[in-house]
Amino acid sequence: MDLEDLEPRNQSKKPKDLSNWSFEDLEAYIAAMEAEIARARAEIARKKGIASAADSLFKR
Repeated sequence: MDLEDLEPRNQSKKPKDLSNWSFEDLEAYIAAMEAEIARARAEIARKKGIASAADSLFKR
């Protein structure tokens, strides 16, 4: 179990202040966020596949 599992899911976070970041830092930040989005989308697809398999197994 990760510590993240113990935190509330709907906890809103304050946006980062990006005004002092260089454009290189901003591009790296965007790349990291896009990678995280891709990871989340892959997990959604995996969970939908599991749910679909379960539905087809239990439906007659």
